Amino acid sequence: MNRKLATVLAAGVGLSLVLTGCSAGGNASSGGNGSSKKGGLISIIVNDPSNPYWKTEGDVAAAEAKSLGYKSNVSASKGDTNTESNLIDTAITNKSAAIILDPANASGSIGAVKKADAAGIPVFLVNAEINQSGLAKAQLVSNNAQGAAIGAQQWVKSVGDSGNYAELFGAPSDNNAQTRSNGYKTVLSQYPELKEAAKQVANWDRTQGHDKTQSILQANPDIKGIISGNDEMALGAIAALKEAGKLDQVKVGGFDGSPDAVDAVKSGELQYTVLQPVATFAKKAVQEADKYLKTGKTGASQEKQAFDCVLITKANADKVTSPFTLSE
Repeated sequence: MNRKLATVLAAGVGLSLVLTGCSAGGNASSGGNGSSKKGGLISIIVNDPSNPYWKTEGDVAAAEAKSLGYKSNVSASKGDTNTESNLIDTAITNKSAAIILDPANASGSIGAVKKADAAGIPVFLVNAEINQSGLAKAQLVSNNAQGAAIGAQQWVKSVGDSGNYAELFGAPSDNNAQTRSNGYKTVLSQYPELKEAAKQVANWDRTQGHDKTQSILQANPDIKGIISGNDEMALGAIAALKEAGKLDQVKVGGFDGSPDAVDAVKSGELQYTVLQPVATFAKKAVQEADKYLKTGKTGASQEKQAFDCVLITKANADKVTSPFTLSE
């Protein structure tokens, strides 16, 4: 590891230390003052449960809410702020004790969080942040900068330090997409013979990842690798490479640690994936909601809390024993 990369990784760890989610009890007017009754409704709003990452997020949060004595419901915004706003309205109407929210848009979701806050319902954000502090009681996310750095390092080991490559970029409305892309660039820029020949937005989606990869291959038949902002786009890229007969020539790296991606790592189709600890912070968010409703405090030292990611390769893929969970 060179000195620049070591600095990048150290910065990621430092962020994790500084930064150190779905149901609640009582009624909305309890306001976290310790007077809430045990039980009550926690409304959990994820993006799209057809993606295993978000399905795990909702399932884990709902299970933890149940274990703590709450009722819960899980709904999906599909990344649409209007749908998200309507779901917040429903949560308010249902007198939710707390809301666990994976925000649809870093800026566009601020209004929805404000609306819940004005109704006296504490909001706990998971997976993605909003561009305003002090509204949500907590924002629990993966340490995307750290994850991107370890992913890019492994990608270079697979692709080599020279040649043309392409990047599949996530949804521009999600700050995670730019953070990961910046993390990749910080590492890859250290290799001047590696040239980014194409960069396409594929919105975290497998079908778009497939279609954008087809376009990339037509315009850039000599690329050696594709670095992807998430696993769904990476798996779409793999499908396109198979169709083109180029999977052996083009190495692909992912990000999420989804079950399909772990299987692809085991088979050698995907070089690696970066596991996001969504199962960990979704559970933690519900625990903080429970604590807040009972004591008025989350128990965390900071509103924003980052959880380090883990590199998954053939060497440790068998240790992923349940979705997004690496056993020791």
